[in-house]
Amino acid sequence: MDAAQTIRDCIADVTALRLHRTGDPALGAAVGSVKTFQARRFRGTYADLMASPAFGPAARFFLEELYSDTDYTDRDQQFGRIAGTLQTMFPQPVVNTAVALAVLHSQTEELDQDMGRAWLAHEGADAANDATRYTAAWRAVGQRHARQQQLQRVLAMGTDLARLTRTPGLRMMLRMMRGPANAAGMGALQKFLEAGFDTFGQLARQRGGVEQFLATIEQRERALMDLLFDADPVTCGTQLNHTLGQAR
Repeated sequence: MDAAQTIRDCIADVTALRLHRTGDPALGAAVGSVKTFQARRFRGTYADLMASPAFGPAARFFLEELYSDTDYTDRDQQFGRIAGTLQTMFPQPVVNTAVALAVLHSQTEELDQDMGRAWLAHEGADAANDATRYTAAWRAVGQRHARQQQLQRVLAMGTDLARLTRTPGLRMMLRMMRGPANAAGMGALQKFLEAGFDTFGQLARQRGGVEQFLATIEQRERALMDLLFDADPVTCGTQLNHTLGQAR
């Protein structure tokens, strides 16, 4: 399957999930609550990185583009519409990154929708405590392998963006393509690529910066998964609430 078709299929899957939520407002609200909780959790887990001059831009990029509760409908519509044009306008390494983003986005939306259903199912279980409810929903969904795969895709996205910064002349090419990309309806993708390029380009100028940042993400996210899957529920809820308290 070529890059354009992969992107179209992923965006079609995401669109179908959104349409389902439109017809089920309770589920839509539950998925929104899950996404908001996850964004707060990310801010708390990485409060130290967010406050760091060295790692803050990369942490905020991950939050805004990969862990956010932002509505990406406009970006997705653009993305699906111009999938074929993508292969003719951008070099292959950029196309590969775009495909990886689409695949990750689709998997994330599917997991979040599953979490939304489980969130609703656990409405009566200490509903005032979001951390307890989130833990119960997480365990009801399960899918440890899918969670591990999702994390690996997030880490690979960071590695790919860092690798793009070492491509000679690519930053100038991206800048020159800004006008044509916007005219072709590719503004959202262009913005993502430029932000990722600049963020990880800055990080790559620090010796070992990219590796340290991604290793921190991997270590903390794996620890979180172990906590959510295996820890005593009370302990898990307590630790999650502590993390939420660190959010800025």
